[in-house]
Amino acid sequence: MIAKISRSLEVYERDPTVKLVILKGIGDNFCAGGDVARVIYSIVTGHWSFAVWFTKKQLSLDYLVATYKKPLVSFMNGIVMGGGAGISMQGTFRVVTETTLFAMPEVQIGFCPDVGSTYFLSRLPGFLGEYLSLTGAPLNGADMLACGLATHFVPSKDLPLLEVALCKASASDKCIISHLIDSFIDKPQLRKESPLKRMEVINNCFSRDTVEEILSGLEDTANNGDNWIVKSIKCMKSASPTSLKISLKSMREGRKQTLEQCLLREYIISYNLGRMTVTKDFIEGSKALLLDKGRRPRWEPSQLELVTENMVNQHFVVRVRDEDYMDLELPPRSNHTHKAKTKL
Repeated sequence: MIAKISRSLEVYERDPTVKLVILKGIGDNFCAGGDVARVIYSIVTGHWSFAVWFTKKQLSLDYLVATYKKPLVSFMNGIVMGGGAGISMQGTFRVVTETTLFAMPEVQIGFCPDVGSTYFLSRLPGFLGEYLSLTGAPLNGADMLACGLATHFVPSKDLPLLEVALCKASASDKCIISHLIDSFIDKPQLRKESPLKRMEVINNCFSRDTVEEILSGLEDTANNGDNWIVKSIKCMKSASPTSLKISLKSMREGRKQTLEQCLLREYIISYNLGRMTVTKDFIEGSKALLLDKGRRPRWEPSQLELVTENMVNQHFVVRVRDEDYMDLELPPRSNHTHKAKTKL
């Protein structure tokens, strides 16, 4: 599917009759992510190079979307997670609805947020990106619009009409397309339990230097009776300790890097997790939660204090290049991505 989408986008980009591209899912959901179960099966049966090939193709597609020369409109209806976020968040227009559910829950299976998420999450208000990547907490359409992950909110019942209107667009002018989408928008209200209403606590806790300090800050605040803090603590304590520390470091590096640099770093991290350079947590977590359906993963190391800085750093470099290792090549494109901010 990734290969077919990539080829189609390349053809549409060259076709002068195509003015814009709409990305949508079939059915009620946009995309819940890649086929992790197949990736894990390939690794445990000795074909780890498939996982590297899969990641390379996926991140290359994310880069193509981010640098696309024509307007891309993503209809992010229903579930938008993992790989689904990668091919939608980099697009020009990101349309959400009342059914949208976004999350990056990779740490729960011993993996780390990828698909360019360390670029677009690290640019959210305050330290919301760290909160989302370390807890895997979900956002709905109203949340996404409020924090900037989405550009428009359109009721799901109106998406077919919006699609018809977009298909009549006679030019690739982004202002015209934005104005067209504006005629279908609604103004949603943030739910009472929205994390965007807890930004003071999020910024206070998730701005800290280490995962241990973040957890300590949440635990110190938990006595105020706010249920979302209790959920955040529970989610972090059930996640892979190694993944949590890698994810925090990766997110912090993403704050000062370009999208290209983020994708290259995420690729190397994915390679090391799949190759089990330091830990087997990705295999263990995926088997426990995706294949065995609900078994509690046995993380190794099992506690945060046992995950050393050296263990974390080993995931950010390729020390040994296996025969089947493939570099991720992101060639310069005329519609180049914006340079990252050095300070947020």
